[in-house]
Amino acid sequence: MDFLVVFLFLSLSISCASSTSVEESFMQCMTTIVSSYSESTEKTVFTNSPLYPQVLESLKQNPRWVNSSSKPLLIMTPSHESEIQSAILCSKEIGVQIRVVSGGHDYEGLSYLCKTPFIMIDLINIRLIDINLADESAWIQAGATLGELYYKISKASKVHGFPSGLCPSVGIGGHISGGGFGTLFRKHGLAADHVLDAYLIDVNGRILNRKSMGEDVFWAIRGGSASSFGVILAWKIRLVRVPSIVTVFTIQKTLEEGATKLIHRWQFIADKLHKDLLIRIVAQTNGANSITIQTMFNSLFLGRKKNLITIMNESFPELGLQEKDCIEMSWIQSVLYFAGFKKYDPIELLLNRIVAYKSPFKAKSDYVKVPIPETGLEGIWKMLLKEDTLALLIMEPYGGKMSEISESEIPFPHRKGNLYNIQYMVKWEVNSIEESNKHIKWMKKLYRYMTPYVSKSPRAAYYNYRDLDIGRNKHFNTSYSEASVWGIKYFKGNFKRLAQIKTIFDPQNFFRNEQSIPLLNSITPSHRGGGNK
Repeated sequence: MDFLVVFLFLSLSISCASSTSVEESFMQCMTTIVSSYSESTEKTVFTNSPLYPQVLESLKQNPRWVNSSSKPLLIMTPSHESEIQSAILCSKEIGVQIRVVSGGHDYEGLSYLCKTPFIMIDLINIRLIDINLADESAWIQAGATLGELYYKISKASKVHGFPSGLCPSVGIGGHISGGGFGTLFRKHGLAADHVLDAYLIDVNGRILNRKSMGEDVFWAIRGGSASSFGVILAWKIRLVRVPSIVTVFTIQKTLEEGATKLIHRWQFIADKLHKDLLIRIVAQTNGANSITIQTMFNSLFLGRKKNLITIMNESFPELGLQEKDCIEMSWIQSVLYFAGFKKYDPIELLLNRIVAYKSPFKAKSDYVKVPIPETGLEGIWKMLLKEDTLALLIMEPYGGKMSEISESEIPFPHRKGNLYNIQYMVKWEVNSIEESNKHIKWMKKLYRYMTPYVSKSPRAAYYNYRDLDIGRNKHFNTSYSEASVWGIKYFKGNFKRLAQIKTIFDPQNFFRNEQSIPLLNSITPSHRGGGNK
């Protein structure tokens, strides 16, 4: 995929001190740099536009942020990289921040919320995908979704795939920059493990590739918060081989049907199973007045059901898997299956960027290194049943390829020694401050309860499941030592190296948000700056 590399060395003279509004100053600046920009009014939605509320709400996958008083001054939908370059330069000049959205799955709303004036750049028009089967690679622009990528791969090949997430509407730009995992990660590792090159716009508006940004920055953006270093335009990825036929199953068990003992046993074997086999667990209530926990053993096997049953009989006979439980299908059909669709549903469903049903939610994450005893699991169930809405745990087994990659290969450090990752989530219906506070309080209680059972020193967390409860850059100039509270949880021993690279590459801390990589030294950034998802 070819990109026009434009180096902008301009002396801007737009002043915020005049009576001109910030929005007008920004647009005047943009028009000065990009001569055709003023002709493309559809690219920008202002706060006084009747379309503004609808556009902003459509971008937010978590309705918790809809009623926030913190809103972008304007929403840009650029169709060319030169417009993003110009937006960076103009934002610096007039003193506003930048937030970038690729798919909108932003757990803590950092793409939508900011304590200082900011503009939002929606990459929906920057979403081209170019598959090259000759070298088994692809260029993907940052605004493309996982579903669009999977669809494009399936149209080009029946034996190629890519190891990234389950939700089709997640944007590829943010997903890879935090690591990115899904049903293929025990076999192939993370999405970020398969990045070969990238295009990044830096603080000076330059478009850099792997060679021009340097290996340090290229290391940092693959799982270490790319939004702390610039705006990702595109990733070049290495595709992986998948069998023409794979097998899936979902076995449901309630507590009364022995779910606790099965999960307890799963902890001892899930990370040691053949890397072709992934068995994840979803445990949840059914909402208000639930009297039991429903658990699902949800599996993908890269092969035929006959071989799967042989492996299960040897490794996990307690689950009682039978041939009737197994469904053979193509890899792309398994993508639909894990996204909640049926085997023969049209794969065009993967192209839908908008989640049909949205509800406010709060999530947290943990890593487990030692099996949780049955008494500990029973305590979790009691906590879930106390909640009066949908509450769930998702347990993703590690091992396989994940244990073979060094913690420092890329910034994502959660490798060997982890049995599984837990994502906790609670969803509710009424989008009010009172309801949000109530359910967030419950989530914090559950998180405290889990303390004895999860990783320690640090108590680790997954960056793509962003959680501001574990710390934030309160004034966007938090010191390295203060940011370490959350930074070491996400990145462990890689955090200091990320801060070193940040200090050299973006010394004025232009690209920043509530959990961006801080400067290593105590330099206080100027009042001008930005950040992106």
